[in-house]
Amino acid sequence: MKKHLRITWNAPVVLSIVAVSFAATLLNYLTGGRSGLLLFMTYHSSLLSPMTWIRMFAHIFGHADWSHLIGNMSYLLLLGPMLEEKYSSRVLLEVILVTAFVTGLANYILFPATALCGASGVVFAFILLSSFTNFREGEIPVTFILVAVLFIGQQVWDGITIRDNISHMTHIIGGMIGGMIGYGLNCKSRVK
Repeated sequence: MKKHLRITWNAPVVLSIVAVSFAATLLNYLTGGRSGLLLFMTYHSSLLSPMTWIRMFAHIFGHADWSHLIGNMSYLLLLGPMLEEKYSSRVLLEVILVTAFVTGLANYILFPATALCGASGVVFAFILLSSFTNFREGEIPVTFILVAVLFIGQQVWDGITIRDNISHMTHIIGGMIGGMIGYGLNCKSRVK
């Protein structure tokens, strides 16, 4: 008897982020950049405006161009399903929301003249979080150390030596969030 293959929505949070990011980037192109400015980019605006607070989270869906989108979504699709399976959809959504808000707020405070868009902070959170998948109590995985040194170290170096349109600060903060949450989640699960 032949089994039928079926397509499954295996990582709902990650796939939803990818779908919304694709739609946001397409909408940004169709509106000549207006939708990105209105919804999918955080920048210094009045704290009394509800849109300022919406953009603190929604900036992760906006991307500067298709190349930026594909780069970030590739990492999310590679790492996200494994993380969503290990930690749960709810926990992964919390990681994404915390990362979005903290990076948006940091950009608002530290770089008031700079707009921020993209899921790079979330990508770096996922990268560091994934290095904790084989964590044991009382140990720090060598993979975590190497990932932290390579990925975060490169961002610190690039942030000091290169002037570009990349928010290295967002990458560093996202990585720190992923590392801290990964360590915390794995310590908590060992205590139970």
